[in-house]
Amino acid sequence: MQNYTPRKCYHPYVSPFDPCPPMKVKSYETPPHLYMTFQPYGLPQFSPKEALCAGTLWPALYNPYFSPYRPQERQESE
Repeated sequence: MQNYTPRKCYHPYVSPFDPCPPMKVKSYETPPHLYMTFQPYGLPQFSPKEALCAGTLWPALYNPYFSPYRPQERQESE
């Protein structure tokens, strides 16, 4: 699997007439399967119990969601 960045950022249009303070940068998550051209043979697998908790059988396709507003959560889990 190639290296990828699961969180993408973009700069939305900011109107001079917006009544609220604008968000200058917005972000979104992309799933890991977008970066796999095909599913190779012999990928490691979670145990059945871990797979049910993770929502996928393969660790390569597991991507937990972390809030962009709480960066300490991502650091604590790593």
